[in-house]
Amino acid sequence: MLKTPIYAISDIHGDLVKLLEIEARVVADAAKHNITDYTVIYIGDLVDRREDSKGVIAHLIAGIAAGKPWIVLKGNHDRMMQWFLEDPDRPDDHLKPGYSWLYHRIGGRETLASYGVTYPDDLDLHEIQKMALAAIPPAHIDFIRNLPTYVETDKYIFVHAGIRPNVPMDQQTEDDLVWIRGPFFEYTESFGKLVIHGHTVIDQVTDYGNRINIDTGAAWGGPISVVFVDDKGVVEINADGQRVAITKAEDVAT
Repeated sequence: MLKTPIYAISDIHGDLVKLLEIEARVVADAAKHNITDYTVIYIGDLVDRREDSKGVIAHLIAGIAAGKPWIVLKGNHDRMMQWFLEDPDRPDDHLKPGYSWLYHRIGGRETLASYGVTYPDDLDLHEIQKMALAAIPPAHIDFIRNLPTYVETDKYIFVHAGIRPNVPMDQQTEDDLVWIRGPFFEYTESFGKLVIHGHTVIDQVTDYGNRINIDTGAAWGGPISVVFVDDKGVVEINADGQRVAITKAEDVAT
């Protein structure tokens, strides 16, 4: 089982510039606090909506190959990319009827553009898939396909979207781990471990007691966030490089 200390990085959505800034913040914090042995967990949603999904994936693959202490989790956008490349007709029940990975608010079109794939609106999905498979390196496709959906320590669970209450981790479904909202959000009791997740955009990293949401909206131009996790608890590393307490849900202005 994974051990702390851990840095957890929120949803990236193809914003390589902000990702590199966050990684530099992690390195600086580790140096400042004399931490030499740590893991960085990327909470998923590597792709879609911003301009450089290709660059993000290439960067993560290269870092892992170079021995960086990185673990990358699968988000729902990563899975949508995977599914489209495997079968563009495969339905995703979590999307509204008529929506697909290439729908203009989902972000698949921006991801394909980062690989140099552009197309007219009326082009058949299978033709677009052929273009995508010709442009996207097989190593990138394999990387997305093989991403784990969660990792845990003795005190924490790291996952993209959340978990279904009262279901053991080894019985959770991928659908829930990358997509769940309602049942996860509505549950106010302990999950047995503190869950650290992204997936649902909020204004600031927020502690709900049994879970901490770190997705601060990089998908829509907001910041990528990072938290530091050890056996003592969880703190945010802010834009000034300072460790700060995480806002409690009851203190968030409504």
